[in-house]
Amino acid sequence: MIKVEKISIEHLVIQSEGNIVSDMGGEKVMLNIENGKYYNLGKIGGDIWELIDKTILVGELINNIVAKYDVNKEKCEEEVISFLESMHEERLVRVITQN
Repeated sequence: MIKVEKISIEHLVIQSEGNIVSDMGGEKVMLNIENGKYYNLGKIGGDIWELIDKTILVGELINNIVAKYDVNKEKCEEEVISFLESMHEERLVRVITQN
């Protein structure tokens, strides 16, 4: 796997395998089989998780979140990329660099 220094809007992302996800009161919670950790993705994190069930461009993912929620695009981009980077560090998502 190629190490990604910083995720950008040009990267592609997709869920990593080996996670059990459940809806609890409108929020997504996840158990990673590999590391045995539980994660509470929350409402928006859960929406992001659903959107990355197939490979998606980070820029397109951000546009989807901006369309669904009343949020400033620049702030959304910053928050979504930070979330994805955290998920990537935990090996919960795969990041693909386009050639």
